[in-house]
Amino acid sequence: MRRIDEIIVHCTATPQGMAVSVSDINRWHRQRGFASIGYHFVVYLDGTVHTGRPIEQAGAHCKGHNAHSIGVCYVGGLDAQGCPKDTRTPEQKIALHALMVALKTQYPNAKIYGHRRFANKACPCFDAEKEFGEL
Repeated sequence: MRRIDEIIVHCTATPQGMAVSVSDINRWHRQRGFASIGYHFVVYLDGTVHTGRPIEQAGAHCKGHNAHSIGVCYVGGLDAQGCPKDTRTPEQKIALHALMVALKTQYPNAKIYGHRRFANKACPCFDAEKEFGEL
C-alpha cells in the first residue's frame, strides 16, 4: 500500500443539479489521456458514494500530489451561469462528511485540502480545510 498523507477534495465543475456518473468522469479523463478516472471516490447528487480508481493506485487529480493522496470529488460546483458555487446537496454534505471521517479513521495522519490549495482554481468551490479541519 502506498503512503497516504493528503485527502484532496474536488468538484466536477458541472452545473448544479446535473447528474454525472463515475462512467462519465472516466470517459472525460480517458479523453484527456488518463489511464482511467483520476478520483478515488465520487459523491453523487443523492449522496451515494461511488468508487473510482482503487486507493492502492495513485490518482490523477492533483499534479504533484497524486502519489500520496486520495482524490474525492462531488458532483457539481457551478451555478447555472457557469460560475463557481458550492452546489452540494444536503445529501452530498452528509455523505462527504461521513467519507472524510472514514478516510481520516483509516489514514489518521492525512490532512484534508481543497484542490484550490494546489491549483489556480476555485475547486471544490467551498473551504474544505475549514469544513473538515476538526477531523
